[in-house]
Amino acid sequence: MNLPNKLTIGRIITAIIILIMLIIPWYNLGINFPTFNVAGKIIVDLKYIIAGILFVLAALTDFLDGHIARSRNLVTDFGKVMDAIADKVLVNGLLIILAYDGFISIAIPVIIITRDIFVDSFKMASGKKGKVVAASFTGKAKTMCMMIGMALTMFYNLPFELIGINVGYALIIIATILSIISACQYYYNTKDTFKAK
Repeated sequence: MNLPNKLTIGRIITAIIILIMLIIPWYNLGINFPTFNVAGKIIVDLKYIIAGILFVLAALTDFLDGHIARSRNLVTDFGKVMDAIADKVLVNGLLIILAYDGFISIAIPVIIITRDIFVDSFKMASGKKGKVVAASFTGKAKTMCMMIGMALTMFYNLPFELIGINVGYALIIIATILSIISACQYYYNTKDTFKAK
């Protein structure tokens, strides 16, 4: 197994650890994560801070594995599949938890997951017909906004929350809008593939 694939597998494992950390009701097991009061008005749960740090590390491996695979000609079919799975587990799984815990609207994971199903279906269908569409700038911008927004959200939007500006949530909303735009672009770029001949 080459280095990019190892990083991808590591990202999947990290994503699972994050989800387990946030899903399990630790207080029922007699385990209480410390909380801190920031500036007298923001209650910070250490559990989310730890998860946020792990998320940032996982997001960095998402950049690194792709960069290394392309620069060293180590791109494999296994890597492509596992990279997509890692992204879905990390981002979509965490969005559901953030919505459940009240950090974001439930509409956001619904839109993102629906969009992913739509785009992935077109990718598979167009790929079978020999057409591969490269990631667009909109798609890359969506990923960047989503990663930063989710990280900020898990860090309780600090330091921006101190001045009353929820930058994290704003970036997640922007990423959601960009995800819809990129899905439309993908459909436009592949629709000719599905025309009857």
